[in-house]
Amino acid sequence: MTKPEQLPRDHDSYPTARSRRSRLWRLKIRLQFTGWLQYLITGAFAIVFLVAAAIGWLIGIWQPLLFWVPLMIGLLLLAAAIFDVITLKWGVRPTEPLPQRADDLDTFDLIRSRRSCHSFQSRDLTAADRAELMRAVDEFVQRDRLIGTGPIRLEYVAAPLTIWPGVGAHEFLVAIAPYSYDRLVLVDVGRSLQKVVLQATRMGVSTCWIGPGADQSSIVEHLGNRFDPAEDHVVCVCAVGYRSRFKPLFVRVMERISHRRLPLKSLFFSDPRCEVPLAIDTTPFSSFGRCYEVCQWSPSSYNAQTTRCAAVTELTSGEEKVVRLDFYTTTASRFYAPVALGIWCANWETGCDALGVRGHFAVLDADARGIGGGPELPRYDVSWIAGPEKSSSPPH
Repeated sequence: MTKPEQLPRDHDSYPTARSRRSRLWRLKIRLQFTGWLQYLITGAFAIVFLVAAAIGWLIGIWQPLLFWVPLMIGLLLLAAAIFDVITLKWGVRPTEPLPQRADDLDTFDLIRSRRSCHSFQSRDLTAADRAELMRAVDEFVQRDRLIGTGPIRLEYVAAPLTIWPGVGAHEFLVAIAPYSYDRLVLVDVGRSLQKVVLQATRMGVSTCWIGPGADQSSIVEHLGNRFDPAEDHVVCVCAVGYRSRFKPLFVRVMERISHRRLPLKSLFFSDPRCEVPLAIDTTPFSSFGRCYEVCQWSPSSYNAQTTRCAAVTELTSGEEKVVRLDFYTTTASRFYAPVALGIWCANWETGCDALGVRGHFAVLDADARGIGGGPELPRYDVSWIAGPEKSSSPPH
């Protein structure tokens, strides 16, 4: 078992200790991690409509509205739940084709095309795809590619880890950081793993970031001797595989609801307090094109979108130029917010690379940023500085 500090409840927003002791919560967790909850939710709604139809039949008036409508909805939901159990839980479904690579997409369309996958085919990654994926892993966790100095690892696990709400996932990348807390390491986890995710998307391999929806004890068990509870901390996992067109009805609805983002004016600002929206369509900010858009659509835990960005400019020869962008988090989250910020960093610099705009990441103190005392939130984490890195190390 992992130590208490590594349990998901201690990461960030999680139900209270009192809630976790309730029978209802324990039942929910049991159903969640045995893989039944996503099917039973649809079944529960089916029962509600069927009961409503029975009540409408007993009332005896307005039969089309009170009886036939809920009856048909209830029967359709019940049929969907049964179909989902047969095809997904029991795996009785036809073999699906391998997806096509996305080598023809430009960088921005590639990033925008990436969607979390909540239902995977039963087939394993091909040997070629797994080898290419692991080459990307080896590349992006190199010390000279990181912002901070703490090491991170992305361990490959081929096992059906206990996760929710995804189905069919049986290959994962597990992000591991040192046991001692280092916020910048978590930023690097998000940044490095997102770059692997983008490479997987290019390959036609689907992915799903999983934080609180993963059972930590299951992860530790399958890592075996690759995990030392005295030295290591599991940050999150990322399911990898081939997307299936079969998925539970509940998951389809959840995906549609969650596929929305805050407007750009709520994410990019011209002041460090993140109060004045940035005029991204005006010079000099318009030179970054779709970089704003790909950050807007970055994944985050519970789709919370806790990252903000403030642009800093200066006058050079009478011309206003962007000298840096400061990245902030809007919550006191110690784990998932810095990981989400790292994902933003990956998308931002990937977009800048596509545009040929050079820059690098660095952590600046308050004096270097020219900022005095301010509110606790938003919290500054890292800056993207325009231009090549002045040190001898290669630019990030």
